[in-house]
Amino acid sequence: MHGALINGSGPAGPTTTLGHQPSSELVNGNKTEQSAHQFHSNSTNASALETLGPAAKLTDADPSEIPPASGPGGRQNAVTINDILERRAKAGRLIAPTASYSDSDMFKGPQVGKPKSKSMEHHLSPESLSRHPCSLKQAARHLKNPGLISLGGGLPCAEYFPIDSITLKVPIPPNFSEAATSSSGAEVRIGKYDVTDPAIQGTYDLSIALNYAQATGSAQLSRFVTEHTELVHNPPYSDWRSCLTIGSTGALEQALRMLCDGPGRGDCLLTEEYSFATALETAGPLGIKVVGVKMDEQGLLPEAMDELLSGWKPEEREGRRKPHVLYTVPSGQNPTGATQGLERRRELYEVARKHDVFVIEDEPYYYIQMPLETAGSTATAGQEGKEETVDQFIASLVPSLLSMDVDGRVLRMDSFSKVVVPGSRVGWVTASEEIIERFIRHAEVCNQGPSGISQVVLYKLLDEQWGHEGYFKWLMNLRGEYTKRRDTMVAAVEKFLPKEVVSWSVPVSGMFYWLKVDHTQHPVIQAGKAILEVEEEIYNSCIAKGVLVARGSWFRAEQDTEPNELFFRATFAAATAENMTEAIRRFGEAVRESFKL
Repeated sequence: MHGALINGSGPAGPTTTLGHQPSSELVNGNKTEQSAHQFHSNSTNASALETLGPAAKLTDADPSEIPPASGPGGRQNAVTINDILERRAKAGRLIAPTASYSDSDMFKGPQVGKPKSKSMEHHLSPESLSRHPCSLKQAARHLKNPGLISLGGGLPCAEYFPIDSITLKVPIPPNFSEAATSSSGAEVRIGKYDVTDPAIQGTYDLSIALNYAQATGSAQLSRFVTEHTELVHNPPYSDWRSCLTIGSTGALEQALRMLCDGPGRGDCLLTEEYSFATALETAGPLGIKVVGVKMDEQGLLPEAMDELLSGWKPEEREGRRKPHVLYTVPSGQNPTGATQGLERRRELYEVARKHDVFVIEDEPYYYIQMPLETAGSTATAGQEGKEETVDQFIASLVPSLLSMDVDGRVLRMDSFSKVVVPGSRVGWVTASEEIIERFIRHAEVCNQGPSGISQVVLYKLLDEQWGHEGYFKWLMNLRGEYTKRRDTMVAAVEKFLPKEVVSWSVPVSGMFYWLKVDHTQHPVIQAGKAILEVEEEIYNSCIAKGVLVARGSWFRAEQDTEPNELFFRATFAAATAENMTEAIRRFGEAVRESFKL
């Protein structure tokens, strides 16, 4: 990337030189100050790539320079893509060599007027509190010293990496189809020494990506996700941070170990009464008791959570203490497809504050928020015939729990799995500096951050080729494609399922259809047979007829209790329209035969 290349637009030609600013870091929960050097080419210290270390974020603006709330949706001091472009132009070319230390605070805009988060240390587990910084990772920070010859680290020599280059062919916004990409997509080459090649002056290359890195992930991709978080969520406290992860499954396992101590403290985990099966299977072996909270068509019921916590009695719960952690999927919840509206999220957050509950907000389907109207139109309400803008798209998203978190009690998990490629195994978490510091300490000795190859490929696609606007257009396109798929299943269930015993709500987010079967009308239930037996019979019948659906019991939060309802989950994520329709017909046939309809 030359200068401040955004979307391949060319050098920005910045002339401003940024001064130094102290950069804070947490060590064992204690804040220390260190002088931070710039990653950017406008820094007076940018004399040699191999001597550069941590960057300092831009200095905070004077309060009088902060514009009034005039951004999309009227968000307070909304950050715009133009703000990001101007910030990058002032900073100059990003220079972050192998194993460079970075902090997302280096890439945030001014946080003037925002309070600091409240301490959530009392939520942390003894395991998390006992972690110390990785000695070898900390030593890498000295690589910024001019003239330093390193014999201390174990970084292999890039000369011996047996990959010279990687070439990709990617879509050019807004032409995202496979056909358009094949015929006129952009050819992107990633070389081994693009950063040090004066003819290329790249930002991220294979000599960096294929080597060891910090557990936070690369500075290059960290900058992009930090800016993206600011554009969409803009947390209302100043000391928020983002950190790259190996995907939300790994991030959840880390978060649960950070916040819960099942065997020692008798911790429980609150979640929806039907929840992501893998999350339940992650909590179990950690000795964490999962407690389900009742739901409706908008997901978790705040009043049910309030009632459960207000009446909690350890002696009636095997001696386990009152839960202090909630895991929730607010948009397109897996498996129910339920989406919490704005008021529901506000009520939920207030219950969390009332009972001092820390919230893990898992949002893999956040950008797949679909209108209930028939697919095929990209027009927004009141704007028929006009193409939706990026600002309108952002404004249309239900505000996140992170965006309303005034305390710092939310850890948000984002992922590229559902909206770019799941095989990348790259995502990111956002929370307070205190929480993210503990998360990094865990990652240093657990996974050491996401794959370098995945990071450089995502960086080249999302940052250098598409930029923030192109990525939002991709998300808008993706939403439209999944809306068409959702509507195909709407038509199929309306046509083929027996409404006298099967009911459903049309999902407005995600990839799942949650089908409720009225077990009370089943002949064998009336004769005293168990719900699980009927579920198994219908499931086996479906398999015999050539259709796979997920049994609702797989997703029950409290597996040690008898179910009192019967559900099946169907996904519209991947099957063709014809196959999807035929699969629902076969499912309907299995239900009819079981109920003798």
